[in-house]
Amino acid sequence: MSPHVGIDAADVVVVGGGASGLAAAIEAAAAGASVLVLEKNTAPGGSSRLSVGSINAAGSRLQQRAGIVDTPDEHFEDMDHFMGAFASKDNLALRRVLVDNAADTLHWLMSLGLSFYGPTADPPHRHPRMHNVLPNSRAYPYYLSKEAKRRGVRLVCGAEVLELLRADDGGVRGVAARVDGRRVEIVARRGVVLCAGDYSNGTEMKSRFRPELAAIRGVNPTATGDGHRMAEAIGARIVNGEVVYGPGLRFGAPDRPSLVQRLPPSWALGKLMSLALATLPAALFRPFVMSFMTASLGPEAALLKSGAVLVNRDGRRFVDEQQPPGLAIAAQPGGQAWLVFDDAVARRFSAPPHAVSTAPGVAFAYLPDYRRHRKDLYGTGETAEALAHAVGLPAEALEDALKDRAWRSPLHALGPLEARIVITDGGLAVNVSHQVLRADDSVIPRLYAAGAVGQGGALLAGNGHHICWAVTSGRRAGRLAANGAAA
Repeated sequence: MSPHVGIDAADVVVVGGGASGLAAAIEAAAAGASVLVLEKNTAPGGSSRLSVGSINAAGSRLQQRAGIVDTPDEHFEDMDHFMGAFASKDNLALRRVLVDNAADTLHWLMSLGLSFYGPTADPPHRHPRMHNVLPNSRAYPYYLSKEAKRRGVRLVCGAEVLELLRADDGGVRGVAARVDGRRVEIVARRGVVLCAGDYSNGTEMKSRFRPELAAIRGVNPTATGDGHRMAEAIGARIVNGEVVYGPGLRFGAPDRPSLVQRLPPSWALGKLMSLALATLPAALFRPFVMSFMTASLGPEAALLKSGAVLVNRDGRRFVDEQQPPGLAIAAQPGGQAWLVFDDAVARRFSAPPHAVSTAPGVAFAYLPDYRRHRKDLYGTGETAEALAHAVGLPAEALEDALKDRAWRSPLHALGPLEARIVITDGGLAVNVSHQVLRADDSVIPRLYAAGAVGQGGALLAGNGHHICWAVTSGRRAGRLAANGAAA
């Protein structure tokens, strides 16, 4: 225990070191509390470092500078366009919290050193209100961790929180965690803030709410619903557990990131990218943006609609490509598939307006971008046999899969790609003060939740809402836990 002497108590204990947890810690410390953050992974960041990282915010300074007149009321109304079949399940009070605080959240992040490019259009939003983080989403843990350290927050990684400790009044008095292989009980004098993420990779919770998706892995392998489980154990309830985004298609990350991808998300790099995007000809700066973008995205459905087919590791077709293929891909050997298409499709997706992948508001990636930056994913050959050798698939099976297609040579393939659960919107029931609620809507004293675990029934479909909610709710929950007060 010697490396972690002094973690037996704090005014506020934050469970999780992603964007919501670090934001909560910073604001709790700014309110005068001693703060301890417990992160089960070896480094902070959570799902925030894996996200696109954009923020939709109305009334921002960047909008004003661009002459755009926008309001939180309009943002609130525009979110209706994303709700679909779940519209009646949305927590409108928490949506109000999001839109009313989004611009302030953006400005606060900028004050910590993060750079944003925009605003850019993101239909069906009526105004350009998307603000895109630069150089990538790793800027969130980078700058939030720096500010937390400056504020005196104690961050302990490799600390797995096991359970919430109950107080005599039915509230929470602290947590039990495994640190350095030992169980430790940690007292939270003012409160615990759960910021433990979603359950996109939580098999048990997906089995309960969406059993057909239980076996499909999440984008974040450590998002297992720990906060949901611990809070339920002391009487909390989950809202909208069935709202799951996915399965979506993702290319795997490269085995070794390029030099550009390993650059730290510094203030100078962010400002350079912002200036270049705003002033330089796109052709000069585009390769730099693409090196980040093609590392983590997936293909647009338009490729399949244009005639591309999917084959599995055995070289065989297995699905009607005009239907959502995620579940079928997950059932294939290794859970993998390859997109195969002819030169006519390749030429179509080599230039605007037909993109292979999209990073909302920043750029579009075309087939030449994948040829240049993801050689590990791309293969070509004059025949099906040559293509099979290029990408490591069985030649005879691939030839059979393509034999009835009147395709133009050369042939092309992208893969492997996998089906992934992107994020879940089921969260603990909370009030507008981010206090966790029991089944009867009574407050569990001294327990707060933020980010995905504290989503409270708010639906965050559309780009730029999840990360904004994470930081917004984290900041508010941290302040309120430190002050022991309601909003």
